[in-house]
Amino acid sequence: MSQALYRKYRPMGWAAVYGQDHIVRTIQNAMRSGRVGHAYLFAGPRGTGKTSTARLLAKAVNCLHSEIDQRPCNTCTNCQAVNDGRFLDLIEIDAASNTSVDDVRDLRDKINFSPTQGTYKVYIIDEVHMLSTSAFNALLKTLEEPPPHVIFILATTEVHKIPATVLSRCQRHAFRRIPVQDIVGQLQTICDGEGFDVPEDVLYLIARQSNGGMRDAISLLDQLASTGDALSLDLAQEVLGTATNQSVVDVADAVLARDAAAGLRAIHHALDEGSDPRQFGRQVVEYLRNLILVRVGNADMIDASEELRTQMARQAQAFEPERLVEVIEHFNAAASDRNTSWFPGLPLELAMAQSVERKAQAMVMPAQAAAAKANEPQTNAVGAPTPTHAAGTHTPEAVPAAPDEFESNPVLLENGKTLTIQDVNHNWRRLLALVRKHNPSTHGLLNSCKILALKNGELVLGFQSDIVRSKMEDGKNIDLTRRAIAHLMEAKLDVRCVVISDKVDFSSMDPTEAGSGMVGEAINLGGRVQKKESFQ
Repeated sequence: MSQALYRKYRPMGWAAVYGQDHIVRTIQNAMRSGRVGHAYLFAGPRGTGKTSTARLLAKAVNCLHSEIDQRPCNTCTNCQAVNDGRFLDLIEIDAASNTSVDDVRDLRDKINFSPTQGTYKVYIIDEVHMLSTSAFNALLKTLEEPPPHVIFILATTEVHKIPATVLSRCQRHAFRRIPVQDIVGQLQTICDGEGFDVPEDVLYLIARQSNGGMRDAISLLDQLASTGDALSLDLAQEVLGTATNQSVVDVADAVLARDAAAGLRAIHHALDEGSDPRQFGRQVVEYLRNLILVRVGNADMIDASEELRTQMARQAQAFEPERLVEVIEHFNAAASDRNTSWFPGLPLELAMAQSVERKAQAMVMPAQAAAAKANEPQTNAVGAPTPTHAAGTHTPEAVPAAPDEFESNPVLLENGKTLTIQDVNHNWRRLLALVRKHNPSTHGLLNSCKILALKNGELVLGFQSDIVRSKMEDGKNIDLTRRAIAHLMEAKLDVRCVVISDKVDFSSMDPTEAGSGMVGEAINLGGRVQKKESFQ
C-alpha cells in the first residue's frame, strides 16, 4: 500500500513549516534561552500544521545534537525514533475518542513516570475541545503543575470551546491559514519529487480549494494524480467538483431575465440530479461573486475556461452592481439556512422569488406613494396607532402596499370599526415578527409575498411562483397567518394566495380583479392568478 502524500511530505524540520513563521520563531527562541513551556495550546484551522509543529517540538526538545539551532537534526537516535513512530516518550492522544474523566485520570497517573528514551515526555492531545467538562477539570491541576519532565501540547480547531481555566495555563499559539503562494510552492516541490506534470493553473486551483490548509491541498493533489490522466484545468475542475454547473449559469440567466419559472426549473434540475441544496446555493453564490470580480476588472482571479469567462463577462455587464449584491445576499442566506429540513429546496426557491421580484415592486411604487399621500389625514381604526405613530415617528412598512385602485374594500369589524388595506400594511411588520416566533418557515413564506388587496373579507397575497404559493397554502401556514391577523388587527380574514409571474393562460381569472395596479400590470405581462376556493 502506498503512503499518502501528506504523510510522506510531513515537515521534518522547522524550515518546512509553511506560513507559521511567527510560531516557529517563538519556539526556537524559547529553546535557545532554555525557556521551553510546560503546556502549549496550538489553535487554528485544520491542515495548517498544528500536529506537525507539535511533533517537531517534541523531536527538538529530545534531540541529542550539541547545537541547539540544529535541533531537530533528524540524524540522532531520538530524532529517527520519532520519525519512525517508535519514540516511547511521545504520546499522542485523540481527544475525540478519549473524552471521559477516566481517560484523563489514567493519563495523570502515568505522567509521573520518568522518560524512557529522551529528556522529556511529550503529550500531544489532538482535538482537545472534545474533552468533557469533567475531563477538563481533571486535567487542570496537571496542566498547572506538571512534573518537570512533561510537556503538554494541546491542539484544537475550535478554541472557543476550551474553558478559560485551561487557556490560562497554556502558552497559546494561533495558526493561520497558509497563503496560496506558499501552498503552490510546496505542491510544486511535491510534483517535482514525484514526477507529476501538473500545470501551474491546476496548482493554483488546488491551493484555492484547500482554503488555506496544506494537508487538504496535498490530499487534493494526491486525488488528482490518482486519475492516471494528463492533468488539465478542466479535468481538475471536474474531479474536484468545482466545474461550474450549467444549472448555476441558468439560474444567473433567469435572475437577469426576471424569469422565476426558468430559475425554479434550473434549481430543481440541479436537485433532481443529486445536488445538495445548500452546496448548490454555495455554487450560485460563488458564481455570482465571480461576476462581481469580472465587473470590477479582476477576472484574472477566476479559475474558468475561456468559454465560461466570455459568458460571465456578458452576464456581469448585464447586471446592475447593486442588484447583483442583493441577489448574492438572497442566495447566501439560502445556502446558510438550516431550519427547513422538511423541504430542503425551499430556501433556494425563496431566494429566486426574492431575486426576481423587484420589477413588480418598481411598478407599484408610484401608486404606493400616491396612496400614502392621499391617506395621510385618515385615522387608522384598527391596531390603533400608538402615540409614537400619531406623532409621526412610525416607519412605513417595507412590504409594498396595495392602493385603493387594486379593488380593495374596507372590512367592517364586529366592534363597529373598519379595517383597510393601509391598516394591514401598517401592521405587517409586527405580524411577521409574531409569526416568526411560532414558525420560521411561515415567516419566510410571508416575507416573500406582496400584499395585493383586501376585498370582501379576504386578504389577497401575491407570490412569484406556484411552488411557493402552494407551500403557503399548507393548512398550518394559512391558519397561523389568520390567527396572527386576528390577534393584531382584531379581524377574522380569509387569506387567498395567488401567482403573479407564471406565463400561462388566464381565461379563468375574474376580470374584476385586474385593475390598473400591480395585478393588472402582471396580467398584461403574461401573469396568472390562481384562486383558492375555500379556507376552512
